[in-house]
Amino acid sequence: MTVKNIFDFLNTAFPCDTACDFDNVGLLLGDYDAKVEKVLICLDCTLDSLNIAKAENCQLIITHHPIIFSPLKSLKAGDLRYELIKNGISVISMHTNLDIAENGVNDCLCKALELKNIEIYTAQDGFALRTGKVSPISAKALASLIKEKLGGCVNYTDGERLIEKILVCSGSGGDFIEDVTICDADALITSEVKHHQFLRANELGISIFDAGHFNTEDVVVEPLKRLLQNSFGNIQFITDHTSKIKYL
Repeated sequence: MTVKNIFDFLNTAFPCDTACDFDNVGLLLGDYDAKVEKVLICLDCTLDSLNIAKAENCQLIITHHPIIFSPLKSLKAGDLRYELIKNGISVISMHTNLDIAENGVNDCLCKALELKNIEIYTAQDGFALRTGKVSPISAKALASLIKEKLGGCVNYTDGERLIEKILVCSGSGGDFIEDVTICDADALITSEVKHHQFLRANELGISIFDAGHFNTEDVVVEPLKRLLQNSFGNIQFITDHTSKIKYL
């Protein structure tokens, strides 16, 4: 089995041409023809991930966040990308195309939160989000539920009404506040919400929950492993859920 076999599978399930224009996805580092026996799946490729891949004799790392995003101006010994090349480890990154796809990050987040009646909602900017429903619940109780399901910490503002319909955007989605009212939802679950966006949510009378970028996206790693393992029985897939973000 080769890197290309796995890339072709991922590209069929989560087409790279559906990624946002600003994005950088696909095989970003390595060799399509390289043989693969063991794969590491993680949200971010870090030096810690590299060390795990080396220790486990992985030939390929699959990430959500692109290993190369901005232009590289130099590549030196000790740099993550240099060391990946040096150790013959390829990297495939599936980013916004994985966010929006069926069984992608947004779907996995909805399932992790046990939302019901999950539907695709196309935001004003064309990005495919999800809506889901819960039994009527207060903002405080929902914040506790999110923390229980995802870990980390949850910052939120209370729209002072019971929440039933929720708009969901994994990762950074504070810009979708106006879409909450457009799709007739009561709340938005996302991360990286800015101060003025919390204030805007309060003006609109909706609740918004910032559950952390890592926590709202890491939920895709294990389902992605299962999908790949079921399709490539002769390859071993392992996962890394390491985050450098600490919580008190």
